[in-house]
Parts: sequence; structure tokens; C-alpha cells
Amino acid sequence: MKIAMIGTGYVGLVSGVCFSDFGHDVICVDKMPEKIARLECGEVPIYEPGLDAVMARNVAAGRLRFTTDLAAAVDGADAVFIAVGTPTRRGDGHADLTYVMAAAEDVAHALTGYAVIVTKSTVPVGTNRKVEAVMRAANPQAEFDVASNPEFLREGAAIDDFMKPDRVVVGVESDRAKAVMGDVYRPLFLRDFPIVYTDLESAEMIKYAANAFLATKISFINEIAALCERVGADVKAVARGMGLDGRIGNKFLHAGPGYGGSCFPKDTSALARIGQEHGVPQRITETVMAVNDVTKRRMIDKVMDLCGGSVNGKTIAVLGVTFKPETDDMRDAPSLTIVPALVGGGALVRVVDPHGRKEGEALLPGVHWVEDPYSAVAGADCLLILTEWNEFRALDLKRLANAMATPLLADLRNIYSRADTMAAGFTGYEGVGR
Repeated sequence: MKIAMIGTGYVGLVSGVCFSDFGHDVICVDKMPEKIARLECGEVPIYEPGLDAVMARNVAAGRLRFTTDLAAAVDGADAVFIAVGTPTRRGDGHADLTYVMAAAEDVAHALTGYAVIVTKSTVPVGTNRKVEAVMRAANPQAEFDVASNPEFLREGAAIDDFMKPDRVVVGVESDRAKAVMGDVYRPLFLRDFPIVYTDLESAEMIKYAANAFLATKISFINEIAALCERVGADVKAVARGMGLDGRIGNKFLHAGPGYGGSCFPKDTSALARIGQEHGVPQRITETVMAVNDVTKRRMIDKVMDLCGGSVNGKTIAVLGVTFKPETDDMRDAPSLTIVPALVGGGALVRVVDPHGRKEGEALLPGVHWVEDPYSAVAGADCLLILTEWNEFRALDLKRLANAMATPLLADLRNIYSRADTMAAGFTGYEGVGR
């Protein structure tokens, strides 16, 4: 199959690279010449474990190319994937479809034969119908079908998720389009991974509903954590007891400083907005969003209380600022709420993150970037763990405590126990839900 991937952001680049690894001929398109130049030099603009090696392998095999020439990429393509950004629109919480519609119009003008136009971006219900209308208006003679193929990639595990998915969701409404999409995903079908064919609207809704449900689990366990602190229970024990119930499952039941990233904040906001527009308020989703905001602010109070009510003039070492480990993504990370509050409270903040500095330097002004945890805690008054990178899971607690002016630990990921922390010489410990 010949595939054109419009957009080389996180979703577009990972999808394009993985499709080429299936054996397809893939051309990835982006309007930014400097980005394409970097990709052609083998430089991956995002941090995603293993992506550089898979990309290099398929470029060398001649199956993967990069270009700014959309028309050349679309010419003769069997499937054209639109994987451009859909950021939350300021003011109303809607997904901004400007880039999607612009790409659809450009593709319509570039078509030279039949192709399936596949929306890979996360878009509100009804968007694929609008994409078709825009394309018909732009080029009435164009021969195409529209399909919806939402992505379910976890940052940090995207390649594995693409190659071994729980399911592939495809919204199509013609046998011809279904056949093309079947050929695109044939390598997964042959390995018995489920491919779910639906109508366009159902495919669009599945993406939002799935992410909203996962966000709900996170906000739920964070509310339970707050209650555990008041009644003397341990949220880790509670979550384990809940998670062993097969109807519930243990994933996304980890108490912490709230969810962030490129999907959950944007998708819950968009789903809530869709519900309001159609007169069906999504009250659970709206509450999930509110609880997440409260959770982040509650973490600030935890650090303040641990430091005696004020962080003014104190040095705080922060471990991890990306929204989760194994990614450099800072979008809506809890750190973007918590760290500025500490800086604003008069604290000197030192930050350590294996891959967060590239984005973090612009997003977290006023902090000092340090290379390792032990340098960060030298003379510090408090150690704050925000992201559970593997590098932070087996630290020498005694060495940390001995290096600090006031050995206090705010472990917002519950990596360490109070007993181990205090035995190592820390004089104060604060976890979440414990």
C-alpha cells in the first residue's frame, strides 16, 4: 500500500514509522521545512523510546520518506491519513479543527485517483462528515471515501501499542473503503488483533469515551486518596484491593498529582463541550475535570504544609516535570501548576528530569536545571517527586537526607514508604492518600 501521512507530530510520526514497518510505502508530510530537514537527517523531534531505531531501519529500506510537498505525497496514495493537531480552542473548550480542515482541502486539490481519507487526529463527533463536505466543495471531481481511525497510543509505549494494540477502531461507510483499511491493517489482522469496524460517528465517540473513562479512574482514586488521608487508610492498599476485581482492573488506579498530557485534558474538555452543545451534559466528565484541578492545587498545599506553611526563601529539589515518565511531553503536566506556585511563593527550585528540559526551560521560567538528584538536593530544604522516572525509583535515601539542610520528602507518586524514608534520616514525609 502507498500511504501519505499528513502531519509529523506525535501521532503522525509514530503512525507513519510503524506503517512503514508493516511493509507499506509511507511518505510523511509537514509544512515546516526545518522539521522535515531534521527528519531526513535521522533526527527524531520527539522523545519516544525505540522510535529512532525503527525510523532509521525503514528509511534505509526505502519504505519511509519525508517531504513538504503534499501534492507529491498524495499522488497515487491508497490512503491519506490526516494527523494534524487539534488543540483545545481558547474560550470555549472546543477542539480547534482549523488544521484538519485546511489539510482536507489541500488533499482534495491534490488527489489524482481514488483514495481513502483517514482522520487520525482526535476530532469531535461529526467532524468526518465535515471533512467530506469540505473536500467535495474543494474538488467536486475527486474520488474518495472518508474514514475515522482514532489512535490509542500511550506516550512512552507508542510503538508497542501500535504493533500490539488492544484493538483498532475503523469507522467506514463503504465496502471499498473497508477493503482499503483492511489492507492497511492486514499485518495486525493476520496476528488476530481485533479490528472493530463501525460507522463514522461511533468511531469518533469511542476515542472520547475511552479517554474520559480512564481520566475518571484517575480522578476517582485521587478523591479516594484525599479521603484516605482523613480516615487513616492507605490508598495503595485500597487501590490494590479494588484493582483485583476483574470488573474494575488495576490500571489507572494510582493516586498522584493529577493527570496531564496531550490527550486526557483536551479530550475530556471536548467531550464535555459536545455534551453541552447537544443538551446532554456529561456531568461525570465535568466533575472529573474539576477534581483534577483540585488535586493539583491540593498538592501545592501538601508541599507548603510539609515546609511549615511557607516555602519563601527555601530551596526545593523537584524530580520530574514531564506529565509521565518515558516522554518529553509537558502538555498540561501537573508540574506546570505546582512548580510555578512554589516559585511564586518565594522558593528556589532546582529541577531534574531526564528529558523534560527541552520543553521545560520555556514553560518553567525561574527554575534551575540540575543534572542529577544528588546535586539537586545539596543544601535543599525539601525534595519533591513529581514524575516517577525509573531513575528516581531506587535512590540512596540516606545520601539524599545527609545532603539536605532540612530532609523533607514530598513523594507525590508514592514511590517510597514513610518507614523507609524516616529510617534513612528524613525528618518529614508526605505521600498521597497515606
